[in-house]
Amino acid sequence: MFLTSSQPSALAARRALLLVPSLLGALGVAWLSIEIYGRAERGVLDAVLVALFVPLMAWECFVVWQLVLGFSAWAASRGAMTALERRALSLAPVATGRSRTAVLIPIFVEDAEAVFAGVRVMARSLRATGRADDMAIHVLSDTGDPGIAAEEEQALAAYLAWAGDQEGLPPVHYRRRTRNEGRKAGNIAEWMERAGDAFDFMIVLDADSLMSGRTMRRLVRLMEEMPDAGIIQTVSYATGRQTLFARIQQFAVRLYAPLALRGLEFWQGPDGNYWGHNAIIRIAPFREHCKLPVLPGKPPFGGEILCHDIVEAALMRRAGYGVHLLPDIDGTWEEMPTNVIDLMGRERRWCQGNLQHAGVLRMPGLKPASRAHILLGIGGYLTAPLWWAFLLVGAVRAVTADEGGGLGVLAYGLTETGWAATALVTVAALLIGLPRVLNLARALIEAPARRGFGGVRRLLAGATIEQVLWVLLGPVLSLVNSGFVLTTLMGRVVAWDSQPRTDRLVPLSEAWARLGWTVWVGLALAAAALTVGGWYGLWMAPTALGLILAPVIASLLSRVDLGVASRRLGLFLTADDTCAAPELQDLRRFTGPGAAPAWDGDATMSQGAPLEGAEERP
Repeated sequence: MFLTSSQPSALAARRALLLVPSLLGALGVAWLSIEIYGRAERGVLDAVLVALFVPLMAWECFVVWQLVLGFSAWAASRGAMTALERRALSLAPVATGRSRTAVLIPIFVEDAEAVFAGVRVMARSLRATGRADDMAIHVLSDTGDPGIAAEEEQALAAYLAWAGDQEGLPPVHYRRRTRNEGRKAGNIAEWMERAGDAFDFMIVLDADSLMSGRTMRRLVRLMEEMPDAGIIQTVSYATGRQTLFARIQQFAVRLYAPLALRGLEFWQGPDGNYWGHNAIIRIAPFREHCKLPVLPGKPPFGGEILCHDIVEAALMRRAGYGVHLLPDIDGTWEEMPTNVIDLMGRERRWCQGNLQHAGVLRMPGLKPASRAHILLGIGGYLTAPLWWAFLLVGAVRAVTADEGGGLGVLAYGLTETGWAATALVTVAALLIGLPRVLNLARALIEAPARRGFGGVRRLLAGATIEQVLWVLLGPVLSLVNSGFVLTTLMGRVVAWDSQPRTDRLVPLSEAWARLGWTVWVGLALAAAALTVGGWYGLWMAPTALGLILAPVIASLLSRVDLGVASRRLGLFLTADDTCAAPELQDLRRFTGPGAAPAWDGDATMSQGAPLEGAEERP
């Protein structure tokens, strides 16, 4: 079938269905822009504005059309999962005895009690599938700090004391390196060289990841049934955090990600991507073919590859193994930064990591789709400075214009007349509004999704507030990312440290220290808007207001009490609030306020035998 076949001809047709309309849309925007603003009497700044505007809108055409295809695939299947996911669900989530799987949890300066609470939950969940002796959980520490390492040892000992007299659990192993060589990729590579021969597959998790036993079993069954599959990636939805920022983001990801991911799966087929965690990997080809190269030159563009996952996926595809995405399968979660400041820290690391991938594009033998994934990752960050260059050049043009603010391209054609201006306004409105409409339509039509969001009224209320917040906060994050891109291009290297994961209040003083500079940018834009007035003033007002209020917004959004209050009001609910999976309920009992340590209470787990021949503890 055209929508699901992995045959080269079907894949080529689906990719043409993505690229041709995207290209035509980009050419149409360029033509309309030149038709309106390319007249001879226009100045140099007008030409610069059009030159910036066209690639930005071309990017939007691609992103939006991919989402439209995702909606179309979802609608054509009447809301059913993808063919691969339906195949996974048709397989009984039980052990077959045909393979052995390791569950890897690389950690680096993490909350040890939280890590082993997750280990307990996953061990219990695996036991519930019937047996667990074919799987083993490996906690791979790269913590060099002796104090935190001692906490890991204590958490391990307490876990083992709790689990010692139980039966039916997978064995749990702990290993610590004293040097973080190669970061996470090096941590996993060392484990593969030392203990990987005992296993066929590895399920790679992050320190804050969680996966149900049933989902693990289905991933293993798919790998057993598909010998040409190298990586199968699941979508791990953010959950478990209670700041207002975290709750809004958890809600937004649940609302807006499904169609985008369905569109991604539509065109990539077996040429997918790997996101570094919550995925299953075939060990033998990964170890043989996916060793990361060291890029020539100095950091930030040379040296060790920082964002390893997308490169490993490209190398797996080069070796002839499929990389697949399961966009809808459940039972897989992670956590996310709980405030704007910590999100900025993660974005800074990811920015350098993605821009560094420009050096990977020169590697021979990569699949065109793998190169496309790399280019999309780079483009996602480069659009931020392009947008701000467009905005700032437009501000200069607005203040110096003779026509009293009639800068049509700045207001997407609103200040001009004629058919071309009307067409440009229509296209721009569709690109801005259509994604929200389609995502809301899916959530309203699909009964389980609607219930997960708490019903129609709560869904619409949450989506409205989230949209208002994004109008204010989006330009702030875009401006910050622009700074990250520029400093990376100037050679600044970021430290790749462990990231904060807990609910954390950001004092106004810290928010001002990190975002106070955006206030001055906002005041400058506000002055330009007031000077010019008209459509330009209205168009710039939300951006200027968001920048001026950025420190206050960042501090308020980091408050847990506001997040808890929003939940009591029924706002920003997700399925993890309204119908939480047993694994999440179990985890909350041991990590929530006033929780007992994860090894106390219900004694339903046991410690399996240690891995034969592994130099691990216990």
